[in-house]
Amino acid sequence: MTVALMWEARAAAGRGEELLAWVRAQRPAAEPLRRETFRAPQDRVLVITWWDAPYDAELPELPEPSGELVTRAVHRWRFEPVPDD
Repeated sequence: MTVALMWEARAAAGRGEELLAWVRAQRPAAEPLRRETFRAPQDRVLVITWWDAPYDAELPELPEPSGELVTRAVHRWRFEPVPDD
């Protein structure tokens, strides 16, 4: 089974590039099957990692950045694939 972990943060004003660089430097304790990093307006950064694991498996997640780098706590979600009809 595959599970996807989503991590999303919004940088403090004017610190979007710094947050993006911080995210790119983070390496989980294990390598995911795939990792993609995105950015969006309002200095948002999104990371999705895919793992070969059950939905409720303990998996390494990206940490919280320092409080002055972001405007709020990181949002985290876990997804499982749904077959196309």
